Amino acid sequence: MNALLPDLAVCAQEPIRVPGAIQPHGWMTVLSAQGKLLAWSANWRNADRAGEAAALVRDNLGALQGGEGPAALGRIELHGTGLDVGGHRNGELVLLEFEPATPDSGTQAPIYSLARHFLPQLQQARSVQALAELAAAEIKRLTGFGRTLVYRFDEEGHGEVLAEQIEPGYDSYAGHRFPASDLPAQARELYLLNHIRLIPNADYEPVPLVGADPGWDARSLDLSWAGLRSVSPVHLEYMRNMGTLASMSVSIVVRGRLWGLISCHDHAPRRLPFQTRAACEHLGRLLSLQIASREDTTEVAARLELRQLTLQIVSHLADGDSTLQRMVAEPTPLLRLAQASGAAVVLNEDCWTTGDTPDRAQIGALAKWIAAKNQEVWSSDRLAEEYPPGEAFGARAAGVLAVSISQVHQHLVLWFRPELVTTIRWAGDPRKELTMTGGRIHPRKSFSSWQQQVRGRCAPWSATQESAVTELRHALIGIVLRRAEEMAEVASELGRVNKELEAFSYTVSHDLRAPMRHIAGYVDLVQDMEGKHLSERSMRYLSHVKEAAAYAGHLVDALLDFSRMGRSAIKRGRVETRLLVDELIAEFNRQEQGRRIDWRIEDPLPSLWADPFLLQVALRNLLGNAVKYTRTREKAQVRIVGVRDAAGEGLEIVDNGVGFQQKYVAKLFGVFQRLHQAEEFEGTGIGLASVRRIVERHGGTVWARGEPDQGATFGFTLPRKADARPREEGPTRS
Repeated sequence: MNALLPDLAVCAQEPIRVPGAIQPHGWMTVLSAQGKLLAWSANWRNADRAGEAAALVRDNLGALQGGEGPAALGRIELHGTGLDVGGHRNGELVLLEFEPATPDSGTQAPIYSLARHFLPQLQQARSVQALAELAAAEIKRLTGFGRTLVYRFDEEGHGEVLAEQIEPGYDSYAGHRFPASDLPAQARELYLLNHIRLIPNADYEPVPLVGADPGWDARSLDLSWAGLRSVSPVHLEYMRNMGTLASMSVSIVVRGRLWGLISCHDHAPRRLPFQTRAACEHLGRLLSLQIASREDTTEVAARLELRQLTLQIVSHLADGDSTLQRMVAEPTPLLRLAQASGAAVVLNEDCWTTGDTPDRAQIGALAKWIAAKNQEVWSSDRLAEEYPPGEAFGARAAGVLAVSISQVHQHLVLWFRPELVTTIRWAGDPRKELTMTGGRIHPRKSFSSWQQQVRGRCAPWSATQESAVTELRHALIGIVLRRAEEMAEVASELGRVNKELEAFSYTVSHDLRAPMRHIAGYVDLVQDMEGKHLSERSMRYLSHVKEAAAYAGHLVDALLDFSRMGRSAIKRGRVETRLLVDELIAEFNRQEQGRRIDWRIEDPLPSLWADPFLLQVALRNLLGNAVKYTRTREKAQVRIVGVRDAAGEGLEIVDNGVGFQQKYVAKLFGVFQRLHQAEEFEGTGIGLASVRRIVERHGGTVWARGEPDQGATFGFTLPRKADARPREEGPTRS
C-alpha cells in the first residue's frame, strides 16, 4: 500500500520532514522574505540559473499566504524551457518549486472535468462505500495509474480497503487490510498537513539542497509542504517490494482526523502535471466533505432512533413503580438501544437479567470489577483481554457496555454481545519482523494475501450507542432521585403517623391500667363479701373475669413497655455481653428451679456498643423465649454464640425447643403475633416485637430460623462503634 512505513522506533526518529533533498523531477529555490536567494537544489546548472528562475516569479510572490499549501504561480520560460511554478511560505522563507511545463488544457483541464462529471455523481451517492467506489474510479480516470485504492483507518490504525480500480497484471487488495505499523505516527501527521504526495519514480536519486552560506545545514529546512520533498529510502524500498515504481497519495480528512487515504500505484514511472495533482487534491477534499456529511446523516438518524428507545424505556419505568429492575420486564427497547443480545440490571447483591447473559454470579463479579473503575460509562469489545475471568462466558458475552447509576451503591445496567468470529485478510503477514542491515531497516518483501481468524471479540460499540446509554443514565438518575424524594416523603409521613400511634398507644395503655385493676379488685371484693351467697357457677364466672382482667393487665403493661422503648433516648456505652448473659442465666435459673436447662456459652462473646438497659431487655426476651419453648423437653438446651460479620457484631441464641415453620418467620417480630396457642405457652406476643424495635433503633439487624420440633435460632447484630447510627431517636423518657 502506498505511503506506509514500518512503525519502529527507528522510523519514528527518521527526519521525513527535513530530508535535506528533493526528488529529481523538479527544481527548488529558497528565498528570504525580501526575495534574496538563500538556497537551491543541486540539479540547477549553477546558482545563477537558480537565481534567474526565482527572479522571474518575484512579482507573483504576493499571492502566497503563510500557513497554506503550495499555490500555482504560473509558467515561466527559462532559456527556451517552459517551467510550471508553485510556491509556499514557510515562516520567513519562500520555497519555489519548478517542474517541466505541460500544455494548458483550458476548459478541458482536470479541475473542470472533475466539476462536470464527478461532483454530480458524488452528490447522488447514498453511502460511504458508494463514495469510495466513485472516488477510486475518478482518480484512476484522472491519473491513469494502474491501481487505485480507497481505504480508511479503523480505531487501531489498520488500513481497510473499501474500493479498488485495477488494470490487468496488478494484484488485487480489495477486502484486505494493511497493518497500522506500516504508517508511523509522524507520517500520519504529515498527511494531515499536506494532503497530496507524488513519487514519479521509486528508483530516483535524491537531489541535495545547497545554500549560499557554506555553513547552511540543508536539514534545517522544513519541507512538509513541498511537493518535491524527498521521501524515506525505507519507503522507496517498500514500494519496490510491492512492485510499484510510481505512487500518489491523497489524504481523506474528516473532522480534523485522518480518516483514510486514496492510494495510487503503477508498475512504471509516472509523472503528473500540477493541474492534475490539484484536481486530485480537490477531489480528496470533496470526498472528505461528503463522507463527513454521510456519517453525520447516519449518526443523526441513529441518535433519533436511540432517543426514541430511551423514551420508551423511561416511559415504561414512569408508568410503574420506577424501580430499575422493571427495565428487564420490557426487554425489546433495552436490547435494541445497544443492539445487544442480553442485558442485566445490578443493584448491590441483586441482579435481574434478560436475553443471553452470563450467570448471575459471573455478572455480580463483573459488576464489582466495573464499579471499581468509577466511570460513568465503560465498554469493551474484547472483555477477556481486560477481564480474564470473562473467558469463561466469552461465547455469550465477549463484550460489555455498562453504565453506573450511583457512586454510592453498586447500581449498574450492563449490555452484552456474543463473540463474533471474524476472518481478516492482510496484504502480507503483519507478524513478519523487519530486518536491519547496512545501518537501516528494511520493510517486508511479501504482500501476498494472509488470513487471520480473530476470536474473543464482539462487534464494537459505536460512539452513538455510548452516547445513547449515557443519556439513558441521566434519565435513570432522575427517576431514582424522584423515587428517593417520594420515598423520603412517605418515610416522613410514616414517621409522623408512627409518633402519633406511639403517643396514642402510650396514652391508651397508661389509661387502661387503672380500669383493669379496678375490675380485678371489685371481683375480689364480690367474692370475699358475697361468696357465701353465690352459686358455684357464679363464682366460676367471676374467676374467669378476674383471669381475663389479669391477662388484659399484662397486655397493657407489655404494650406500655413497648411504647416506652420507642420513646426513650438511646444512651450508648460499651456492654460486655458475657456479664449480661451470666446475670440473665442466673435470673432464669432461680425462676425455673424445677427444670434441667443445659446452658452452653461459646466464648468469647463480643463487647457491643449499645444502650445497656435496652440491650438487657432484648436479651431477656430472647433467652426467655428459649426457656419457654423448651419447656416440653426433658432436658432443655440453650446455646449462646457470638456473631461477627461485615455488618457488625451480636449474638445468636439456639434452642432445642418446639421450633416453628420458616414460612411464618415474618410474623414472629410483629406486635401481638403468636405461632403457638396461648393454652400451650403463655405470653403477650410483644416480646420479639420489642427485640426488633431495640435492635433496629441501634441500626442493627435481627433474624430467626426454625423447623417444627427441631428448635429455633434467634440472632442479631449491632453496628460497631465507628458505624453506629440509630435509625430513630425518640424524646427522652418523662
